[in-house]
Amino acid sequence: MSSDATLNAGDIARLAGVGRAAVSNWRRRYDDFPRPVGGTAASPLFSLREVEHWLRENGKAFEVSLGDRVWQSLRGAGDDLRLPELVARAGAVLLYLHRDPDGWRRLARDPALPGLAAALEKATGDLPRVRHEGDDLGPDLVRLLAGLAAERGAAGAFELICERYVEAHSRALDVTRADIAALLATLIGPEPRVVLDPACGIGTLLLTDRGQDVRVLGQELDETAAVIAAVRLLLRGIHAEIIAGDALTRDAFATTSADAVVCHPPFNERAWGFDELTGDPRWEYGLPPRGESELAWVQHCLARVRPGGTVAILMPPAAASRRSGRRIRGNLLRAGALRGVVTLSAAGPDVWLLRRPAPGERPPSELLLMDASDDFAAVAAAWPAHLAGAPHAAGAAGRTVRIIDLLDDEVDVSPARHRPRRDAAELGRGFAAARDGFHAALEGLRGGPPELRTAGRDREPLMTTVAELVKEGAVTVLQAPFKIPMAESGAPVLTGEDIAAGGPPSGRTRPGPALVTLAAGDIVAAPTGVVRVVAAGTGAGAVLGPQLTAYRVDPDTLDADFVAGFLRFAGTSAAASSRVHPASSRTDARRVRVPRLPLPEQRAYGGAFRGLIALADGLRETAALGETLIRLGFEGLVDGHLLPCDQRA
Repeated sequence: MSSDATLNAGDIARLAGVGRAAVSNWRRRYDDFPRPVGGTAASPLFSLREVEHWLRENGKAFEVSLGDRVWQSLRGAGDDLRLPELVARAGAVLLYLHRDPDGWRRLARDPALPGLAAALEKATGDLPRVRHEGDDLGPDLVRLLAGLAAERGAAGAFELICERYVEAHSRALDVTRADIAALLATLIGPEPRVVLDPACGIGTLLLTDRGQDVRVLGQELDETAAVIAAVRLLLRGIHAEIIAGDALTRDAFATTSADAVVCHPPFNERAWGFDELTGDPRWEYGLPPRGESELAWVQHCLARVRPGGTVAILMPPAAASRRSGRRIRGNLLRAGALRGVVTLSAAGPDVWLLRRPAPGERPPSELLLMDASDDFAAVAAAWPAHLAGAPHAAGAAGRTVRIIDLLDDEVDVSPARHRPRRDAAELGRGFAAARDGFHAALEGLRGGPPELRTAGRDREPLMTTVAELVKEGAVTVLQAPFKIPMAESGAPVLTGEDIAAGGPPSGRTRPGPALVTLAAGDIVAAPTGVVRVVAAGTGAGAVLGPQLTAYRVDPDTLDADFVAGFLRFAGTSAAASSRVHPASSRTDARRVRVPRLPLPEQRAYGGAFRGLIALADGLRETAALGETLIRLGFEGLVDGHLLPCDQRA
């Protein structure tokens, strides 16, 4: 079959290191820009070969990595409706390459790859139902996959493909955020030997390193997603068994008792099997209402965990207070099964933490309720402390509530409903401090933005890329280790949170050979797109924090603030795109385009960039203080702890 690689406007922008608006401008301005070869009027597809030729002929810098070429060829092997199936096929090929490298070398001697389908069938027979046809991908694409596996490893190659797949199908796929998946893995503890996810999707919640002895079980309604999940797990050496099917109506693990269950079930699913499952023994805490599919999943998870085992399940915020579910929530509380509810962010979801009661176990008297506000570390610390019966386990982010106080007509277990109340003096001090800080922040904004003038020229300056500057020796890239153990004392560590807030290093670690020590003038970039230049008093001499990258420039040829401005613009543009497509890949800083300018002009640009960054920091600080001021004001007026100035107590 034909596998002529295609790409959309966003792909072209990524390859050329420009914004989507630039690609739209090229299409309007240049009559010779390649015509669409597929897609729709709103989202046209272009031939990768033709786009490469046009970019080269017009002097536009671009880079097509092997990963890009594999992905575009995979998309070109079929339409978007077949893309999930093609991704699963690619996963099967990579699993075969991983398991039988000698067999692949024998096959690869013939350009036509005869016997590939049979080899795939033999090497991947433990996958969920998936067909292996010789013309699924074609020999050329299979060889590209083999090259990508040699470059990144089979697991790394498939993760890249999955990232692009999630980006392309972001509206159809509900993939759990990586940080939420890591939190759930922490909450179920390090000890489970059997972990189950009965609605595993493409396997995100199961992709945690728990050692070779852990048995990982998963079930997924969509057969293609089940194949993708199985491949992701098996390529990482995880002992996995993934079954395709509906866990509610066709439970594949009906006789299994897992040590822990994690789950991100489909929300608001009305066709979950209510009529078929009315008398099911899993409904120990009550028949789930037809419109409360999530409470069916909660009880299914509890039925598949051993006595004393933990369930961590994501739930829509409304499930904590809907009247239709109050009877089941009450029964879960009375039995001691529901042990905690945590709001992860304002938009949800919540995490319900449950434990299957052991025979003869005395039910707990309190429920942990927390509003994490993205502070997942507080949740990870509070949950085991609450199970151990520690007082004030929830800390400032929540509270423990007596279960008897929750068993009213509503049985509302929403953390927001039971937020801990402050006393009048504490709230008054907080409001006054927020008000003073807000006024001070407003004063800091009086300087406004830097003065900028119209360029008065249409031609583009001579451009280069960060990658070219690295090759020339003008920029050195320094990468922090993926994990850095924190300590009570030791060398200061500049973390991602520090550069986001513009503050000094907040962490500490013990000295080690792999650590990167920062110098004044280093440019530090986070995966979120935030970029900072290290100053002499705030970061110089500190250790580069985990998942951060530093760019050290030659001060004789480059101004650090000048380069940082272009890196920041590229990073924030990618971050804005990822809010629309949450799983989109991060920008590749090496492709960021930078104009070649004399050093004095660079310094002028750098000064303007510094002014804009200072304005952005000031606006963010002012907005945060304003939100705190408003929240405390409303809270104090509603609770009666604050009064209008024209009223006296």
